[in-house]
Amino acid sequence: MTTALYRRYRPDSFADVVGQEHVTAPLMQALRADRVNHAYLFSGPRGCGKTTSARILARCLNCAEGPTDTPCGRCESCMELARGGAGSVDVVEIDAASHNGVDDARELRERAAFAPARDRYKIFILDEAHMVTPQGFNALLKLVEEPPAHVRFIFATTEPEKVIGTIRSRTHHYPFRLVPPPVLTGYLQTLCEAEQVEVASGVLPLVVRAGGGSVRDSLSVLDQLMAGSDDSGVTYDRAISLLGFTDATMLDDAIDAIAAADGASLFDVVSRVMSTGHEPRRFVEDLLERLRDLLVLAAAGEGGARALGDMPEDQLGRMKDQARRLGLARGSVAADHVNQALTHMVGATSPRLHLELLCARLLASEAPREAVARPAAASPERPAAAPAPTPTPAPAPVRAAPEPTVAATPVEASTAAPATAAPAAQTAPSESPDRAPAAPPEPARAASAPAPAAPAPSGSAGGAQDTELVRRRWDEVLGTLERRRVTWTMVKQSAQVATIEGGVLTLAFDNASLASRFGGGSHAENVALAVRETLGLQVTVEAVMGAAPPASRTPAPAAARPAQAAAAPSANAAAVMAAAAAAPASAPPSSASSRPSSASSPARPEPVAPPEPPPASNPATAAVPMPPVSSPPPDDEPPPWDEPPFDEEEISDDDARADDAGLSAAEILAKELGGTVVDD
Repeated sequence: MTTALYRRYRPDSFADVVGQEHVTAPLMQALRADRVNHAYLFSGPRGCGKTTSARILARCLNCAEGPTDTPCGRCESCMELARGGAGSVDVVEIDAASHNGVDDARELRERAAFAPARDRYKIFILDEAHMVTPQGFNALLKLVEEPPAHVRFIFATTEPEKVIGTIRSRTHHYPFRLVPPPVLTGYLQTLCEAEQVEVASGVLPLVVRAGGGSVRDSLSVLDQLMAGSDDSGVTYDRAISLLGFTDATMLDDAIDAIAAADGASLFDVVSRVMSTGHEPRRFVEDLLERLRDLLVLAAAGEGGARALGDMPEDQLGRMKDQARRLGLARGSVAADHVNQALTHMVGATSPRLHLELLCARLLASEAPREAVARPAAASPERPAAAPAPTPTPAPAPVRAAPEPTVAATPVEASTAAPATAAPAAQTAPSESPDRAPAAPPEPARAASAPAPAAPAPSGSAGGAQDTELVRRRWDEVLGTLERRRVTWTMVKQSAQVATIEGGVLTLAFDNASLASRFGGGSHAENVALAVRETLGLQVTVEAVMGAAPPASRTPAPAAARPAQAAAAPSANAAAVMAAAAAAPASAPPSSASSRPSSASSPARPEPVAPPEPPPASNPATAAVPMPPVSSPPPDDEPPPWDEPPFDEEEISDDDARADDAGLSAAEILAKELGGTVVDD
């Protein structure tokens, strides 16, 4: 009967420890300089040499020729602590997993009080030290802090963070690490030669992978393969079936199917995985490992072969061809899908279903881009600003350039008032063939110097179109905004669309506190996002206090207005016309001189307040003669109900209140509401 492989080849000196030079070199230097501490903490993963190094340190300290960094191997202490030895009475190994209480700590303190029986030091090795309770550590604290001169402590643990800080701070901490695959592969090859066992190419990388970098675990796996081998040695197929890894041929078929986007072949591989008894999650792990190797080959080129380590030449050639056909980008996407599927398969009740869904995602990611983008192209994209279809306006008429300075006489003011009070006639006078544009004050000068057609104000027109679009589809915007319940409630109940100018959407709130709250949080961003998702408009949102202006309406053709006026004449309309002719005489000169300049501005046509009849007692009105009117004034009727009755920017509230003096109730209503009082 033979012992286990990891016991037969346990190191007897620091020089024999594999892959832990960062620990063994400082310890050997401390032994040579005789600067040995009273307590050590060895930490690291299982099977990487913590307990073995603790025994080697005990041999070095108690060697008859020591303390030394290389035990002699001939004295009684070295022979007792060597591989297969019976152990020394002065070196006590304690399993802290079963001796972790206060009573065990008290017993250890009593044993530490006695001097060593034969050797130089009494050494206590506490394996799995993280299992000691805090009470047990506290009982040991005084002894570890100030031990007798003949006592040395070595704590070995896989979880150093569970060792209380007061103990950890009194030790020299040496962290052990997992052994790199190339180093471990070479060590295993040496052991196979020492055991005179033939191992097929590609088996040792599987052993290293199964061991996970742990020397003891790798030796256990190799010992299992050696025990089941025959005279031909350890074969690759035997290692694959025994260790549970996926056959390389199956992985090659899966990669070829992914590269060729062959769904039939890929699902055939899934059927083979299930029929041969392979674990689906293990297959996904191996597939991810293979994709990683292909990405290394695709990214590093010829240097990638060195990064993959020991690999059969034929398999390396196949993988290079797969990396070339798959490519770096496609391989990276496939690896992401496989990695996500591996996470989802943890604890899955139907692993085959997850495996088949993974195959479907891999095939979908390999589909041509135009096929994936076809559904998006089928649905028309919503335009950024889609205004409602409106009739194309007639070309702007040629009109005389405005006079830079107008004499502020009552007669000229009364003559220019009808022309300046008609923005619709100035912007599109050709809408009606029956109505001629208003004649300028000096026709001779206008005929000699014709001005170019006034350009349409594009900025205000675009803002008006966007405003109409948002108002018309505001319910859709609110539907999109409903996901943000707080913002939706605030805007739906208290806000209306005011204007859109310069990419800024202004919302008018009827409550000052709500307007303040709207501007203080993320509500503006939520509304802007809803507008962008619904209408395709990129806007920023601001909140103001006040009522929103009424929704503008596409003006009716101007040709319809004279017909309506002729069909329904009334005495009130005639009175308004007479008042319109006489009103400028009572206006101050500054107002008469400012209106032509504002009317000729290309910014936007603004409605003007309807003319109001002057008081009967005003002598200036009676003294000024009426100029002859050859045609009806452009705006001989009051503006529609949905248009503002006056320009808020030109007429202040103080002026309006001053002009109201002496007016009757009907006249005030006609002025404020822009309508005509009809007597029943």
